[in-house]
Amino acid sequence: MRLVWQLLAVAAVAFVGGQVVAAVQGNWFLTLALGLLTAVVAVLVYGWVVRRTERRPSSEVGRVGARAAFGRGTVIGVVTFACVIGNIAFLGDYSIHGVGSVTGALGVVGYMAAAAVTEELLFRGVLFRIVEERTGTWIALVSTGALFGMMHLLNKDATVWGALAIAIEAGGMLGAAYAATRTLWLPIGLHFGWNFAESGIFGTEVSGSGGTQQGLLDASTSGARLVTGGQFGPEASVYSVLLGVLVTVAFLWLAKRRGHLVPRPRRGVPAGSVATLRR
Repeated sequence: MRLVWQLLAVAAVAFVGGQVVAAVQGNWFLTLALGLLTAVVAVLVYGWVVRRTERRPSSEVGRVGARAAFGRGTVIGVVTFACVIGNIAFLGDYSIHGVGSVTGALGVVGYMAAAAVTEELLFRGVLFRIVEERTGTWIALVSTGALFGMMHLLNKDATVWGALAIAIEAGGMLGAAYAATRTLWLPIGLHFGWNFAESGIFGTEVSGSGGTQQGLLDASTSGARLVTGGQFGPEASVYSVLLGVLVTVAFLWLAKRRGHLVPRPRRGVPAGSVATLRR
């Protein structure tokens, strides 16, 4: 039942916060403030429900090292997406028309903070972590990554290829980031950095969500859908998939080196806990 209670608690915050942020999206200040508030409340609720249902400190969202881990994740996310845009621009399929909006970019900070925190708490903090304890790292990585991709089929301009791309590049990369570090702060930062760079900096569409916030650059993509991702955005670009796979492999290598990969439990043997890996 801990899976149910944790999902319900975080999902409730995600739903209410998402509705509130969406309602004020035309106001950059309220979007920023309410988005950050949603992120903070989600972390507090996650910590509370984990302590109540598992009788342990929620060390994966602990304060120790949180700022550094979030910062590293954000840098990795921004740099990785910048490489995606760089490759698209090299082919002449990304054009900058002028300067966008600083206040619009600040609004994106709040919007993406709420999305990154709630999605990581749900998919990596609850689903990946608990499934991994029962089945091992590899099955948890594949299953939760696939579910993460399928969730994006609900977006406005969703495509099957776009959902598959997100399952591979994001589901794999973010799950591997958690496996390597055993803290949710790095995948939260990675998720936020990628999404903010995509919309708040380079002014492109984020996974077919139909967002209206304008970033620092007024830009557009044009050309082959396989290269640009089409209306779904660069996350459906083959470059996003390739770079996401490279980052995933790097994190999995780090997880193996640190002894953080959880093997699949043998039949008849109770699944072990990965709590010690989070210390």
